[in-house]
Amino acid sequence: MSYVQMLEQVRYHGAYPTRERAEEVVSTVLAALGRRITGEERVELAARLPREAARIFAAQIPETDPMTGWGFVRDLATRTGGTLATTRWDVGSVLGVVARLAGPVLLDRILAHLPSGYAILFGRAELTQAA
Repeated sequence: MSYVQMLEQVRYHGAYPTRERAEEVVSTVLAALGRRITGEERVELAARLPREAARIFAAQIPETDPMTGWGFVRDLATRTGGTLATTRWDVGSVLGVVARLAGPVLLDRILAHLPSGYAILFGRAELTQAA
């Protein structure tokens, strides 16, 4: 998939009025994701993203503090000045496309390394074991 195709998918799924708005959202969300994913999964995901998207993602220095999926949305809303609702929408619009690019096997590995709450952001149910 090309970067333009990625932007068009995000634009369509997020119902953004312009490609420029979709690009702004992609940039913001991929940068935030780049601060969360480490290790082999980071390298593999960057390899599956379009070149421009991979640059945005890989340019970030991963942070070491664990952050839940909800914390991820809250942090991004604070950084961008957006509301929690619109930020959650933006995150879902981008990460749904990222999930398709990653594929199910890599996405499983990524989610296994992230704290709870990220699966839903990628458009998946969060499966937990009963106590």
